[in-house]
Amino acid sequence: MASISTTPNGRRLIQFSGADGKRRTIRLGKMPMNFAERVRLRVEHLAAAAMTGAAVDPDTAQWLAGRDNVLAEKLAKVGLIPSREKAGKSTLQEFIKRYIASRTDVKPATKEVWRQGELGLVNFFGAARSLEAITAGDADGYKLQLIADKLASMTIRKRLQFAKTVFRSAVRHRLIASNPFADVSIKVGMPDRRQFITKEETAKILAVCSPDWRTIIALARFGGLRCPSEVLSLRWQDVDWETGRIMVRSPKTEHHPGKGTRQIPMFPELKPLLEEAFELAPEGAEYVVGGRYREACQGPAGWRNVNLRTQFERILARAGLVAWPRLFHNLRSSRQTELTEDFPSHVVCAWLGNSEEIAREHYLQVTDEHFDRAKVGEALQNAVQQSSATAGKDQQEDGETVEIAAICEVVRKPAETKADGEGFEPPVAFRLRQFSRLLP
Repeated sequence: MASISTTPNGRRLIQFSGADGKRRTIRLGKMPMNFAERVRLRVEHLAAAAMTGAAVDPDTAQWLAGRDNVLAEKLAKVGLIPSREKAGKSTLQEFIKRYIASRTDVKPATKEVWRQGELGLVNFFGAARSLEAITAGDADGYKLQLIADKLASMTIRKRLQFAKTVFRSAVRHRLIASNPFADVSIKVGMPDRRQFITKEETAKILAVCSPDWRTIIALARFGGLRCPSEVLSLRWQDVDWETGRIMVRSPKTEHHPGKGTRQIPMFPELKPLLEEAFELAPEGAEYVVGGRYREACQGPAGWRNVNLRTQFERILARAGLVAWPRLFHNLRSSRQTELTEDFPSHVVCAWLGNSEEIAREHYLQVTDEHFDRAKVGEALQNAVQQSSATAGKDQQEDGETVEIAAICEVVRKPAETKADGEGFEPPVAFRLRQFSRLLP
């Protein structure tokens, strides 16, 4: 708590306890008590923020912005705000570089993305612009410039998020009183960019791939691995042929406790392609996918992203397919959708390394087979009802009704294992064939 006292000659003093517990005094000079009371209230807010490390509330920040340099320097001397002279010496580019270098908790690939945010801010405001000189109106201008440059809405959103994060750090370091980007945002109307990649389409792709690319596609589509990070991090020692399990290393989530690795089954579709890759691997090969792609993903500071999209688009063109949105994500999304048909969602999420909430929002898809199955289920239900209406004619018809009803129930609940003779035929087609045998 801050208190006001008055000297015999009528000068106002404000006293408060600093973050170090020591008593501090601000000498306001002669002023009416109601003015001094307003300052005391703001001093309390500033002292609380300094003690907890929290940002200054917007009202106090606005009040500070309107104070003259005399009062501002008095507040700076007692450690409540940064010196305006000091803040003025912190240039935009210098602070951004210092901030990025200090973030040892993020991946080098993330810092590479931040470099684009740094470049955007420096190009717009100027490298030597002081942090304090950038206002909320300037931040609005930066947003409008990004829109004028016709950048994608998601790119604009990421640039603004980066700017907001940088200036929030400057506030916490007491270099500026408020964050000019605090209220700047953009609504992103993201269309549904999910697309289910069928096994037939995958087969066409694999048929025109080099051995390395067959492995890359197989791990993403049939193993559900993130590409490129998890695909290019997979070692041969992680493949346990005896138990039929694969340990997946995840650079994206390794900084979360217990999320650095996970295990997946060696799925039937994946196993022959991995066996082929193992047979073709050079003697002593460490990584399942090596060569130039593996070399490219190792930057000076560790893992970094590598461009696989360009070559993948060439492969799709050779296969006679049109490139779909989010090329590798939709391979993984398709696998999660398939697996969720046959296994509990928490099991599939454990295999793919995401949460059920994230899976529902970003991965699970509605496929053509879902519609086909719904139509088959309706047809079978009608057949059951018609057969039930004529029940009692003879024992053979009663037997057919029971068998049709059983097949209808199977269609509603996909079998956990393939029926004899089903092989890799689509389940709906297989059950339709079974059903057709019962009809005249």
